[in-house]
Amino acid sequence: MGDPRLGSRLKEFRTAAALTQQGLADKAGVSRKTINTVENGVFIPSTVLALELARALNTTVEALFFLKD
Repeated sequence: MGDPRLGSRLKEFRTAAALTQQGLADKAGVSRKTINTVENGVFIPSTVLALELARALNTTVEALFFLKD
């Protein structure tokens, strides 16, 4: 289950990169459903997955995920 303290800009970065959920999933080596659940705050990515997503989007983990105040 997601943590309400965690915010995500994953969808924003993904759409700016002109990637579908499936396209990002392919680049990160996960399923489309995984991308969907992370974007919707249902699933908190592991450190490894967060790093893979950041790499796939050519950004940093800190740019993708943040703690809400």
